[in-house]
Amino acid sequence: MGVLSKAKTKIVFVGIGGVGGYYGGLVSRYAETTNPDIEVCFVARGANLQTIRANGLHVSDEHGRFVTHPTIATDNVKEIGKADYIVLSTKCYDLDATMQQIKPIVSSDTILLPLLNGIDNTAKLRAFFPDNEVWYGCAYIITRLIAPGVIEDSGNVHFMHFGHEKKISEQLLFIEDLFLKSGIEVTRKEEPIKAIWRKFFFISTTAALTTYLNTDFRSLVWGNDKKPLYLDIMRELYAISEAENVKLYEGIIDDMLKYGGSLPAGSTSSMNSDYLAGKRTEVESLIGVVVRLGQKHGIPTPLYSMIYEKLK
Repeated sequence: MGVLSKAKTKIVFVGIGGVGGYYGGLVSRYAETTNPDIEVCFVARGANLQTIRANGLHVSDEHGRFVTHPTIATDNVKEIGKADYIVLSTKCYDLDATMQQIKPIVSSDTILLPLLNGIDNTAKLRAFFPDNEVWYGCAYIITRLIAPGVIEDSGNVHFMHFGHEKKISEQLLFIEDLFLKSGIEVTRKEEPIKAIWRKFFFISTTAALTTYLNTDFRSLVWGNDKKPLYLDIMRELYAISEAENVKLYEGIIDDMLKYGGSLPAGSTSSMNSDYLAGKRTEVESLIGVVVRLGQKHGIPTPLYSMIYEKLK
């Protein structure tokens, strides 16, 4: 398979699971049906890659089902050539290996957008690619890779926030427009760090406690024995956010209680599910990072620290 033409805008989605498959699928469909000046490339592996190559990527959500065929689907990035934009949707624990993997497709003009859980992915990418522009991004999405080449939306929640903390650029506006035209519910944030931290505030605290207690989201709010722990861990994280000068709003703890208490009974964090299944978890990026920030700022994190020692 030859290297693609450089005349077109090349956007590469790395990690074609629930997040990358859903968003990448929408952009691929738009490029395939509407805008031939966009080339969409998927970096995947194993049976998922082979199925996409043979049958395309099948995506379903509340609007219906579609099949799309990216310009290239590969596990060898050298087939792609230099990328204009790279959207990363791997697990946090795969980020180091992924950065090494994508080096051949990163030029000085390549822009990177991570959609991983956690608060330090942009910093890691900027340290590894110091000459490149790296944005902030996060996704609120309930989608799953239910079979090789098949993405299913199970919650009708799939919106994205992204941006750069210091500027609005032609490239930011281009990607915002491209994503909107592709059917993605996306918002460009002028203070994207707050958007990242707001999501982290929910997923970090609930991943820690649902896994440690083996419980669901609702029980953290409505369980008389669990709610005090939930309040304590949120206060620990809020103190860390203040030390990091994130400036979250004061009512965030109350909002998290309302949100968590409204979720379906039995629904739990992916970390809890992975932990019970004996799979690798994102404990470092969701829990360990808070313990390390506490040590950095001299702020006690007794509950986070106890849970981290149990789960790491």
